Amino acid sequence: MWMLWWVWMAAAIVMVILEVMVPGYIFLGFAIGAATVGVLLLVATPTLPWLLVIFAVVSLVAWIAMRRFFAASGGGQVKTFDHDINDN
Repeated sequence: MWMLWWVWMAAAIVMVILEVMVPGYIFLGFAIGAATVGVLLLVATPTLPWLLVIFAVVSLVAWIAMRRFFAASGGGQVKTFDHDINDN
């Protein structure tokens, strides 16, 4: 079952839908990994352990890339203030 390309594409679609419902760029990285494995299965027939390694590596790289691309500027996601607005 895991060697069928459409199973990986269906998993990618499910993860994209989950990403829409639970935003945070977590499921989108897994969806990109699953879609990559699905496309790979269309052109080649690697073994299951290699498919899992490719899925894990592509998912991790996609997550890191999205984290850097969509991260808030300044290093953190919380705005901090170093002065009081009442001090002039």
